[in-house]
Amino acid sequence: MDLDVNTLFLVTMHVEIMLGLLLFFAWAQNFSKKALGCWGAAHIMRAASIMLFGLTGSVEEWVSIDLANALLFGSFALTWSGARIFDRRSAEPVWCLTGIVIWLLACRLPQFTASTELRVLIGSGIVTTYTWLAAYEFWRGRSEALVSRWPAIFMLFAHGALFLLRTPLGTLLHLSPANQLSKSAWLELLSMEGLLFTISIAFILLAMAKERLEYSHREAARTDDLTGIVNRRGLLELNAASKQRSTAVILFDLDHFKRINDKYGHAVGDRALKLFADSAKLGLGSSGLVGRWGGDEFAAVIYDSAHNDPTALAERVRTAFERNAADIDGRPTNATVSVGVVFCNAGPLDLPTLLVEADRTLYRAKERGRNRVEVSDQSAIQPDIGGVITSLEAHRRKAASAA
Repeated sequence: MDLDVNTLFLVTMHVEIMLGLLLFFAWAQNFSKKALGCWGAAHIMRAASIMLFGLTGSVEEWVSIDLANALLFGSFALTWSGARIFDRRSAEPVWCLTGIVIWLLACRLPQFTASTELRVLIGSGIVTTYTWLAAYEFWRGRSEALVSRWPAIFMLFAHGALFLLRTPLGTLLHLSPANQLSKSAWLELLSMEGLLFTISIAFILLAMAKERLEYSHREAARTDDLTGIVNRRGLLELNAASKQRSTAVILFDLDHFKRINDKYGHAVGDRALKLFADSAKLGLGSSGLVGRWGGDEFAAVIYDSAHNDPTALAERVRTAFERNAADIDGRPTNATVSVGVVFCNAGPLDLPTLLVEADRTLYRAKERGRNRVEVSDQSAIQPDIGGVITSLEAHRRKAASAA
């Protein structure tokens, strides 16, 4: 069954309303996700615009044409604004209103209202600008690993391109001998594309919000709440994903940490842990990743140990922490850290096995006076066939009893 333009307009209007309400409902689940609110409002505004377009001939043109187009431009401006908010940028309300203001001012010019081609050109340009700006905002945030970001970019770019082609294609249709039939088919095509676009983009945007939420949950599961660096789970995930063969593992243990907690309280102890995490992140830079292995122990994986000297990096972190933690919140804690370093040049990263040897080396640093860096005398550690984590826990308890 063929659908005429009026039927497609009516269907699109109802679909826009339902999708807008769906996005508002998703926003109501978490009002901090303001982008969903913007996108929901954009769909409702487009529905209102379509409704006013449908009243052409029965109401004044300033309502069915001028106001209807202003609402249409506002809807695409809100889509752009939502894209900016989604990627944690400002909404830019002034620029969102710019397209509407340009249109309404132009509508007061007699030569503008008298030229259908000029009105289509300006209107299409405004829609395309906002649509491509939204696509660009998502493109700018492509470093965030969201798969659904890419179809959103494609859909917005393609929709903007089709709007931009309305004027030249419309001119060609006027030159066609069968222009009435051609224009009818062209209007049906535009209406159908608008319907498919509004359905597709709504669900893609919802998918992006859902994907980011799931990603944030995964990140939270692998992040230490106190220090903000990765936790044991995050380090083990790195171990599973790593294919590098030239690595080193550094194990840090704060000296006399229990004594600091007992003497100055857990708040000062927590500050010491945060200070160490900050010192380690700054000291290692892009050379490696540091994480909290548990309690007052931290582990770091150094990439490409052939070019990044793990011993020098460990010493840099040790001296920085000794300097930064000499006084914590007015308390002379004089906190220090002991360090064990182990190299692996003979196979892919096996973090648990390397940490067993790093723990032995760390314990040697404790025995030799603490606040020092010790390097394993084994140049390459081969994976142990079993008991790795158990052995590491045993060494930790032994070191803790001596701390």
